[in-house]
Amino acid sequence: MEMREIPVTQIGVKIGQAEDAAGGTGCTVFICEEGMRAGLDVRGGGPASRESELLKPLAHEQYIHAIVLAGGSAFGLSAAGGVMSYLEQRKIGKDVGVTAVPLVVQSGLFDLTVGDKYARPNEAMGFEAAKCAMEAPNYKDGNYGAGCGATVGKCAGMDRCMKSGIGSYAVELGPLKIGAVVAVNAFGDIFDWKTGVKSLLSSTSLSATRHLAL
Repeated sequence: MEMREIPVTQIGVKIGQAEDAAGGTGCTVFICEEGMRAGLDVRGGGPASRESELLKPLAHEQYIHAIVLAGGSAFGLSAAGGVMSYLEQRKIGKDVGVTAVPLVVQSGLFDLTVGDKYARPNEAMGFEAAKCAMEAPNYKDGNYGAGCGATVGKCAGMDRCMKSGIGSYAVELGPLKIGAVVAVNAFGDIFDWKTGVKSLLSSTSLSATRHLAL
């Protein structure tokens, strides 16, 4: 059985993105209407996250409906509210009798020093990204969505940092499909692990990276 590379958009999760290119920030939303099982590995001392308790093994609910990766640091966590609003309108979520409550988990990266410090993912941006995921999937690698304001090499100051972004990789082996999406926002530089050469294209992640494995 031969393994082959495929676009990450073919693994069965709907992905949408929205960004403020002028402001230098954005968000990426992953949606599974039927619910998806997910886990969490938190790195770093200041994780900007929302509803991360849902991903612990002892949590009552064993699935979630959406994951949000976004810029804006902790300010950007409001993007998940827009995703919830969109999904509730579509009746996607846990049925609690009076409505459907979407279970949405979010992780944020720090991009306030890129572009406009007051440009942050908000409910409107989250709603737009969720709508794109469901109605017109628009995922692209690069400076889009959560990768819009992502940078690397900040250890010598922001005036010496370099642009990174969001990237993906996926493979198919028979009926099995697996993929990863990574928004790289590292404090240090990124190096090719094989050659030791500094690289902006490597998916190697440091402590500030927010990652999702599907």
